[in-house]
Amino acid sequence: MSSIKIQKICCIGAGYVGGPTMSVIADKCPDLEIRVVDINKERIDAWNDSDLNKLPIFEPGLDRIISRTRGRNLFFSTEMEKSISDADMIFISVNTPTKTKGLGAGQASDLSWVEASARQVAKYAKGHTIVIEKSTLPVRTAQAIKEILKTTDKEMQKNEISKTFSVLSNPEFLAEGTAINDLEKPDRVLIGGEDSDSIDALVKIYLNWVPYEQIICTNLWSSELSKLAANAFLAQRISSINSISAFCEATGADVQEVAKAIGTDKRIGNQFLSAGPGFGGSCFKKDILNLVYLSGYFGLPEVANYWNQVVVLNTWQQDRIYKIVLEKLFGTVNGKNIAILGFSFKANTNDTRESPAIRISSDLLEEGAILSIYDPKVTFERIEEDFEKFSFNNQGIWKMASSIPEALKNVDAVIILTAWDEFFGLDWNYLASLMRSPAWVFDTRSVVNRQEVEDTGVNLWKLGEGN
Repeated sequence: MSSIKIQKICCIGAGYVGGPTMSVIADKCPDLEIRVVDINKERIDAWNDSDLNKLPIFEPGLDRIISRTRGRNLFFSTEMEKSISDADMIFISVNTPTKTKGLGAGQASDLSWVEASARQVAKYAKGHTIVIEKSTLPVRTAQAIKEILKTTDKEMQKNEISKTFSVLSNPEFLAEGTAINDLEKPDRVLIGGEDSDSIDALVKIYLNWVPYEQIICTNLWSSELSKLAANAFLAQRISSINSISAFCEATGADVQEVAKAIGTDKRIGNQFLSAGPGFGGSCFKKDILNLVYLSGYFGLPEVANYWNQVVVLNTWQQDRIYKIVLEKLFGTVNGKNIAILGFSFKANTNDTRESPAIRISSDLLEEGAILSIYDPKVTFERIEEDFEKFSFNNQGIWKMASSIPEALKNVDAVIILTAWDEFFGLDWNYLASLMRSPAWVFDTRSVVNRQEVEDTGVNLWKLGEGN
C-alpha cells in the first residue's frame, strides 16, 4: 500500500460532479479534511446556506449528507490559494464545454478551465501533490496538465521551493438523479495513472466503502477514453431506441413492448431502452462531439461519421416531436396555449443543460405559441437563461406555472417532456375539465394511461405507439 499519507483534499469546481463527489468522500472518510473551492461566490454561498433547500444542486439524498459533513470535515470556499497549498491531493472538477469558436468549434472540448486550474495548482501547491482529473476530458489531456505542472514561476525556482506532482485520471460515472447512489454503490471506480504510490493512495480512500474488486486500474489514456466511450455507448442506445419509436408509430407496434422483448436478451440488457424526446445533460452530446472531433483528428473519418449520427438522430427526434405537435394542432400553434410539463433533461435533477425541452419549447415559441411551463425543481431564472442562450426568433410568450392545474388551465395541448413522479397517476378527469376543446396530450415519456386520458374526450399521442 502507498507510503503517501493523505490528510487534506482540495476539489477545484463546486458543480454537479465536484459537490456531490466530495460530499460522499467526506461522509465515508471522516478523518480527511476536504475543501471544495470555486471562483463563483454565489455558488459557494449556496453550498454554505443553512437552508438545505437552497443548495445549488438538487440530487436526492445530497441534503442529508451535506447536513452531517459540512463544517465537520467538508468545507466550501472561494479561498483557492490556501486550499491548494494545504492539499495533499487535488481533484480538478471544472466544466469542459464544447468550443464555440476557433479550431474544433462545435465539437472539441474547451479546456480553458482545466488549464487555468492546472496553472493555479502549479503556482500554489507545496511539496508532493497528487493531481486528479475528475472532469470528462479528451484523451491525452493529462499530458498537457503534466506540462503545465512542470512550469513554476521564476520566484518559486529562485527560492528553491521544492514541489513535485503526479497526475491521475479518475473519471466520474454518475447519472444525475441517482448520483448519490452511484457514488455510494458504484459499478466500478476507474483510476488511470503511472505512479503506483499515487494510485494506491487514491485506492486506499475508495476502499473505505468500495470493494477492491470493483476498483479498476489502467493507464492514463485508457481511463480518459473509457469515460468518453461509456457516454457514447449510452447515448447510442438512446438514439437507437428512439429510431425504433418512430418505426413503431409508423407500423402500429409499441416501443415499450419492443424494448421489453429485446431487453430480456442478456447480450443487450434492459438499461437505456426507454424511448423519449432525446438525451440531454452536460455530458452525452458534448462527449460524443469530442469523440467525433478526435476521430477526425486521428484520421478516422468513418468512426467520426458513425458517432456523429448518434447526435444527428437525437436532434431529429426533438424536431420530429415538435412537427407532430404542429400537425395535430391543425398546422399552427400561433396564439395557442400549450402546457409544458417538465423542463429538466430528466427527472430528479434541476439540470436543464441540453434538455430536449429547450429545443422543443423554442420551436413552439418561434411559431407564436403561448407556453405555460411547470417543473417541480427548475426555476424561472434557469429557463429564462436557457431561452436566451438558444438562438431563435421569439414570436410567442411563456410563463412559469406553480402547479400542474395552473399550467393546464385553458390550454389547447399538454406536452410531457420529463418523467417526474408526480406526472404519473394524474386525475385526468379533473385536468381535462380545465383544458380547451378539442385538446391534446402529447406524452413523450410514457407516463399517462391511454384509457384514462381518452375516456375524458381528450386526444392522446404517445411516443412510440401506433397513434
